[in-house]
Amino acid sequence: MPKYAFFKGQFVPIEEAKVSIMTHAFNYGTGCFEGIRAYWNEEEEQLFLFRMREHYERLHRSCRILFIDLPYSVDELGEITVELLRREGYREDTYIRPLAYKATEGIGVRLHDLEDEFALFAVPFGRYIEKEEGARVCVSSWRRISDNAVPARAKVTGAYINSALSKTQAALNGFDEAIVLNQDGQVSEGSAENLFIVRDGKLITPPVTENILEGITRATIIEIAREELGIETVERPIDRTELYVAEEAFFCGTGVQVAAIAEIDYRPVGTGKLGPVVKKIRDLYFDIVRGKVEKYRHWCTPVYPK
Repeated sequence: MPKYAFFKGQFVPIEEAKVSIMTHAFNYGTGCFEGIRAYWNEEEEQLFLFRMREHYERLHRSCRILFIDLPYSVDELGEITVELLRREGYREDTYIRPLAYKATEGIGVRLHDLEDEFALFAVPFGRYIEKEEGARVCVSSWRRISDNAVPARAKVTGAYINSALSKTQAALNGFDEAIVLNQDGQVSEGSAENLFIVRDGKLITPPVTENILEGITRATIIEIAREELGIETVERPIDRTELYVAEEAFFCGTGVQVAAIAEIDYRPVGTGKLGPVVKKIRDLYFDIVRGKVEKYRHWCTPVYPK
C-alpha cells in the first residue's frame, strides 16, 4: 500500500487523501487522469519514469477539453511525481495515477463554474493482463464511445464505464480481454489498450480518428519498430475479419505494456503462440523502459539521486 499522496496542494498521508461523497467528479465522472509507469532497474538500483513529460502533456490536453484549470505546469507535475516516489522509496515497478477533477461539492451537471483539484498517488504494479505472452480475447458487443459524444482522446474518468462494460463482459465469458468496434463496425481498440495487427510483415493500427486514445505507448511502438526493427506501421481502419486472418496481434498501453494476442473469437492468431514480430517488439520495449538502451534514455526520468 502507498504511504503518501499529493492532495490539495501538499503531500499528505494516504489516509488523509479523501473526498466527500458530494464531490462533483464522484457523482458525475467529471475528471481526467493519466497512468504512468516507473520501472525498476536492478543493475543501476534506479527507478525510471517512462515518458513522464508526454503523459503530463496529454493530461493538460484532457483538462482543456473538460474545462479543468490545472494549476501546475508539465515540469511542476514532473517534480511533484519524483518527490512522491522518493518519499515512497519504491524499489520495484510502480504505477502512478495523476487525477484532475471537479471538486465542488454539490448537485448539477456541468463543467463550468466549478472548483478544480489535482491529486496523485503511486502503487507497486506488475502485469495488467496475466497472459502477456498470449491472451485470449473476444470482440465485444459493446461499441466504442465516439468523439462527438464522449471523446476518447481525453482520459475522462466517467468515460471508462465503456471500458469496464466490455472488460467485464469478456472476463465473465472466460476471455482475458476485449476488442471494441467503433460505431461503423471497424476495430477501435481494446477495452483500455491500443491494438496492432501484423499483416505481410507490416504493423497495422487504427488511426487516431477511429475514437482511440492517442496512446503514448502506441507512439513509442511505431517509432521503435521503424527505427530499430525496420518495420513500417500503416495507420488505417481495420475490419473485424482482418483480426481473424492476422499473422500476429498485440495490445499496447502503459498499463498493459505489450501483450501478445493468441486467440480472437476462438480463432488462433497465426500459430496461436507468441510470434516473432511481437517478441522482438516486447524485448526491445522492456529494455528501453528500464533505461537499458542509451538512444532512448531521454524517455526515462530517474527518481533517485546518484
